[in-house]
Amino acid sequence: MTVASPAPNRLTDRKRAAIVEAAIEEFRLSGYEATSMDRIAASAGVSKRTVYNHFPSKEVLFAQILQQLWDRSAAAVDVAYRPDRPLRAQLLELITQKLRLLGDEAFVSLARVAIAAGIHSPERAQEMVARMGDREEGLTRWIRSAAADGRLTTPDPVFASLQLQGLVKAFAFWPQVTLGQPPLTPDRQALVAESATDLFLAHYGRQPGSH
Repeated sequence: MTVASPAPNRLTDRKRAAIVEAAIEEFRLSGYEATSMDRIAASAGVSKRTVYNHFPSKEVLFAQILQQLWDRSAAAVDVAYRPDRPLRAQLLELITQKLRLLGDEAFVSLARVAIAAGIHSPERAQEMVARMGDREEGLTRWIRSAAADGRLTTPDPVFASLQLQGLVKAFAFWPQVTLGQPPLTPDRQALVAESATDLFLAHYGRQPGSH
């Protein structure tokens, strides 16, 4: 009985994924400048020519890694505002989704790579910040909608969103990215989500009888 070989496109997809994963690890361990396409090829178990067939330069490969980071971040928090649902329940769901993303090991590795590259290249850091600003995150959209509906009081939804994310990332992102601390346990995630939600609503929630 003859075993069929993997379809060419599936094999190509696997090689491409292996190259990206190897690049993430090499960038994380050695930094952007010290990482070469030769090292990435060796780590991925493919030829250097195969790497260049998929990615014509290290800059293009790094851009692909950043794109994965943006895509995962944007898709993670995407709960539409509902005027018929309690505000706290909606916000708690949004923050819980955010915490789930921040606890993902692959996302944390991508973030380490992006931050390290930005530190060594201010121009690259500026580009990353600009790209992040071009995409309005789900949490900001939700706050904007709730404010427009009169259930939150904030003249600056972007500022309020960043403030809320700061409450979360102080526990569930920066310690893991910069200090290598382990992801939060489910109980700790729940505590962070609930306390951040209550702090945010205590400040921005429209109080009964207010105009």
